Amino acid sequence: MQKQQIFFGIIALFLFLANPVYGQNFKKTDSGIKTNVQSMDVEIQFFTPSIVRVVKSPENKPFAKESVSVIKSPEKVNPEITQTGDNVRMKSNALIVEFNLKTGKVSYFDLTGANLFTEKDYGTEFTDIDDGGKASFSLRQSFLLDKDEAIYGLGQQQEGKMNQRNQVLSMLQENTKVAIPFIQSTKGYGLFWDNYSTTTFSDNKQGMSFTSNIADCLDYYFMYGKDMDGVVARMRELTGEVPLFPLWTWGYWQSRERYVSQNELVGTVQRYRDLKVPLDGIIQDWQYWSTDNDYWNGMSFGNPEFPQPKKMVDDIHKLNAHTIISIWPSFGHKTEPFKEFKEKNLLLDYSTFPSDETRSHNPYKKEARDIYWKHMNDNLFSIGIDGWWMDATEVEMATEKGDGGYQETGMGSYQKVRNAFPLLTVEGVYDNQRKVTSDKRVFILTRSAFAGQQRAGANTWSGDIDADWETLEKQISAGLNFSACAIPYWNSDIGGFWVRDGGQSSHEDYRELYVRWLQFGAFSPMMRSHGTNTPREIWQFGEKGYWAYDAIEKFIHLRYALLPYNYSLSWDVTANAGSVMRMLAMDFPQDNKVHDMGTQYMYGKSFLVAPVLTQFYTSGVREKSVSNFSKTQIYPVYLPKGSEWFDFWTGEKFSGGTTVQRETPIDLMPLYVKAGSIVPIGPNVQYAHEKDWSNLEIRIYDGADAEFTLYEDEKDNYNYEKGMYSTIKFNWDNASRKLTIEDREGEFPGMLKNRKFQVVLVKDGNASGEKKAKKYDNTISYKGKRIELKIKN
Repeated sequence: MQKQQIFFGIIALFLFLANPVYGQNFKKTDSGIKTNVQSMDVEIQFFTPSIVRVVKSPENKPFAKESVSVIKSPEKVNPEITQTGDNVRMKSNALIVEFNLKTGKVSYFDLTGANLFTEKDYGTEFTDIDDGGKASFSLRQSFLLDKDEAIYGLGQQQEGKMNQRNQVLSMLQENTKVAIPFIQSTKGYGLFWDNYSTTTFSDNKQGMSFTSNIADCLDYYFMYGKDMDGVVARMRELTGEVPLFPLWTWGYWQSRERYVSQNELVGTVQRYRDLKVPLDGIIQDWQYWSTDNDYWNGMSFGNPEFPQPKKMVDDIHKLNAHTIISIWPSFGHKTEPFKEFKEKNLLLDYSTFPSDETRSHNPYKKEARDIYWKHMNDNLFSIGIDGWWMDATEVEMATEKGDGGYQETGMGSYQKVRNAFPLLTVEGVYDNQRKVTSDKRVFILTRSAFAGQQRAGANTWSGDIDADWETLEKQISAGLNFSACAIPYWNSDIGGFWVRDGGQSSHEDYRELYVRWLQFGAFSPMMRSHGTNTPREIWQFGEKGYWAYDAIEKFIHLRYALLPYNYSLSWDVTANAGSVMRMLAMDFPQDNKVHDMGTQYMYGKSFLVAPVLTQFYTSGVREKSVSNFSKTQIYPVYLPKGSEWFDFWTGEKFSGGTTVQRETPIDLMPLYVKAGSIVPIGPNVQYAHEKDWSNLEIRIYDGADAEFTLYEDEKDNYNYEKGMYSTIKFNWDNASRKLTIEDREGEFPGMLKNRKFQVVLVKDGNASGEKKAKKYDNTISYKGKRIELKIKN
């Protein structure tokens, strides 16, 4: 009898273990659990050991959710699962997740058991709604944050806030606002709220929450990166890595609203060449198609002022420059694209800018995205256009709900998927151009974005902003929070789009604002001058020898001197999930003073950039404004703890954790280089491809160990994806005073086999830049094999 009981006991135990239902409360899956709690169906799924997906929905209401942002397939993680009372514990080799079977709360811990992030008890709410005659629901999820925790992200909100705590934001794509429901924390985690309807973010003493107007289900991803760079890496792992931009995109760009003829466009490039001011990009804004709005965005040259578009592009290329051109998602009713979209029922039935008869294509359907590209390819790409200025991709509807009420998109109602419009529109162009050729990298300048857009070869700009000092200051926190969403390429209209109150480039006060904005633009992922009603070409600001002209020219030349640094930084973005614009908290998380600092930032991991945001030298009503340079003004710059710092212009060394009162003449923006940095300096050029990098200056900033990887390839094709590129790694051992240049890795056609490096050790009082001392210079020949160079003090 005892043996029989033991036998049946073993069978019962076997059946219990074989059937992954624990106490009838939850079911084990290959990656987590499924359960029903508080009238909700819940699934917690380890996507990777560091990324967890949480899906909740009203019980017994099936749904089909396919993310437009997440492209990664879940891995087989098989977390260790245990239960203690009402708590189910899931553990991977990177993260611990606990789920409360009574309250429905999900909590996250590191492997030491330290709390990272948690939902609130009973913090999930579903509300039944009518979505254009279809039963749906809105939803809300509440979380708890630590009192002193700082969070970043949420796209580009332009509220002037760095730390996104203690505010309420309506997250809807608009002209100057980009809605990305993603946050990351100084505690080393991130959260992506995977919903595309209008969403409200709220944070107060009671907690943080996301509330979305329309949903299939509650769907979010928690990711643990240990630090903020790790969070960016996890988000890109989930939503897509970043392709490499061509070298020429890192040069200087000139634009205006708008060049009215092909002669004016080509003539602008020619004048830059005549003045010997570097330039790589020129942009043609709207109405090259026609000045009649019935032909809006025809994606072809119909304006008689552009009679030979191919010759125009060829002439620009002969001047060793590139051009991109304005396209929109909406079309006038007499254009060929409009007619084709209408015939195939691929228009959204909402009026858009600029007229009641203008309609947007429906990018939620692949067929519409393919037709959109077909017209671009046939009329623009085929004549040699180098890239795309995709304007108004938010999209610019007449009102939040448009004019047509309910609109089916093929992915649900338009209101349900509205915020994903820019991602699908831009990605359609990227995917289709990649199918046409691998010889020219995709480059897209666009006005909006959504999570995952970094994979689509896009650089987002901050929209039609005002030209004033307050707006300039807000650009910094806007760009940094955008970058915190794992989308590294961002820029603003240098000088602001709207110059109000009759301001002109001949007015002294606007010239001061423009110079300071351009200095900031030189340390942005794209250096692009643009705006309406006030031309921005360098000659609009005087002539050589005049303060504004000289300051502009100086920083354009500095941008080109840093091409080897910038292109290598771009490779770090592509290969290592790096970031270009970096909030100070990324590199100095232990310095609480920088957690809410939105006026300074790191550019790469070497440069601390402190744009001058105060009007010092001009005053008066704009048309009567005057300048006074009789006294050089002082600007405060905070140098974060954890490093020593070198003034880029003088080589003077400072301790971290201090505020420096820096003199800021009009031609100088405070720049500091972190001790333990290696910065390559390129040759003096008029355009990015003009000279090879056979003789680079390598600056070593003394005081700590340093490393830098110099990246080179064919500059503008996708052969790098096949391994056709080279890297040279530099290592500085500060204690032994030794620089090691490692063996070159990789190769590509046209690669430099032999070259020289002029090594400059920057020490305290030994200037770099304009006043560079030669005392510590060492010029060495490099043939691709490892070299060690001992530098004596």
